[in-house]
Amino acid sequence: MARSLIEVRRRAARRSPLAGSPLERWLVNGALVVLASAALGPLLWMVSVSFMPAGQTSTFPPPLLPERPTFDNYAQLFELAGMARHIFNSALLAVIATLLSLAFNVTAGYGFAKLRFRGRDTMFQLLLGALVIPGQVTMIPLFLMMKYMGLINTYAGVLVPLLASVLGIALVRQYALSIPDELLEAARIDGAGELRTFVSIVLPGLVPILVTVAVFTFLGSWNDFLWPLIMLSHDDLHTLPLALASLSREHVQDRELMMAGSVLTLLPPLAVFLVLQRYYMQGLLAGSVKG
Repeated sequence: MARSLIEVRRRAARRSPLAGSPLERWLVNGALVVLASAALGPLLWMVSVSFMPAGQTSTFPPPLLPERPTFDNYAQLFELAGMARHIFNSALLAVIATLLSLAFNVTAGYGFAKLRFRGRDTMFQLLLGALVIPGQVTMIPLFLMMKYMGLINTYAGVLVPLLASVLGIALVRQYALSIPDELLEAARIDGAGELRTFVSIVLPGLVPILVTVAVFTFLGSWNDFLWPLIMLSHDDLHTLPLALASLSREHVQDRELMMAGSVLTLLPPLAVFLVLQRYYMQGLLAGSVKG
């Protein structure tokens, strides 16, 4: 396989007169710089605006850098809206949702991959079919279910739809299929029960895909706006996206203040991704070639 890939690359290099030349490297690097600038430019300008004094972006054309960098927007943000409380609410929900989602997704994915029971494949196919159903379609039935269970205006009502996801179960199942059945059988022959086999053998091998699912869940919970908006009407329970939406209606002209709030929303997911990116990419790449 490796030799065939090397041979394909050699043939492609012979066909292209620019292959390996300085001009080709300049073209590729230039295209990458343009694409990176297009992606990072708005984010960098958002950070820059968050340090500008109030009203500086009202000029035309708007400045790229602050004349006098200031932290007043961040201080005003916490004074006006009590952002510390809303950040705590978002962090609490995101962490709990991630832990519970991992518990449900990994057990369900492992069960579909390695446990034999009647209707297993049919159930998994039906589960995959749910991926084509838009989330907005299920919100009214979910809301009615939460209402009958008395979970309106509670964090439990926000968390229930996040307990498991079809994508998370499918990713864990695909990764778990790569664990040799002989290894599990050897553990059972040695006297290990299903729980010990799962904890001692299966979980360590699933770390990369678990990190991937955790990142997906954390980002989804942290950035979620519509479902908490439907479930939570008390201001004290609002998450950070809801608080920023309410604040934007009151301070629609304060662009610098809104950009400061956007930066606060961006920082935790960015930090989580940067810390876990090695395992995240490993899980994605391994899941694409295994099974």
